[in-house]
Amino acid sequence: ISTFDLNLHLLVDPWFKDTDEFILPTGANKTRGRFELAFFTIGGCCITGAAFGTLNGLRMGLTETRDMPWSKPRNVQILNMVTRQGASWANTLGSVALLYSVFGVAIEKARGAEDDLNTVAAGTLTGMLFKSTTGLKGAARGGLVGLAMSGLYALYSNWDHLKGTSPSHY
Repeated sequence: ISTFDLNLHLLVDPWFKDTDEFILPTGANKTRGRFELAFFTIGGCCITGAAFGTLNGLRMGLTETRDMPWSKPRNVQILNMVTRQGASWANTLGSVALLYSVFGVAIEKARGAEDDLNTVAAGTLTGMLFKSTTGLKGAARGGLVGLAMSGLYALYSNWDHLKGTSPSHY
């Protein structure tokens, strides 16, 4: 039995390969938009926060229980610290990512354009809203941190364009 006989009902040559990885509707972009990337951003930040929080909780647990002998109470203390810190960091980074994604999508829809101005504005507004509970000075500091971080990201993502060279990672 030949390969053609097995795929006769498909009426497609099985050795034919298209260069595209997936089928797109007519006129659609090949890149993912900010909304599609929001899910990856939020999930990635939650997992990263949980990992850093877990390591921080392990460090804190070992430090705080170093005078105790290795026993069940010490293990429980360390496990409680790991769990508490992991959840806290995951919640914090996930909340920041959610705010950034919501602001980014809203600004993109309002302006009708996807560019670095959206990124910097979303980062600034995220910092301001995240630290808004600490007062006006805290919100201003949070906005400056968001502006700096999103500005550095915008510079990094456009570094090849700014240098005038073609991107080497594509």
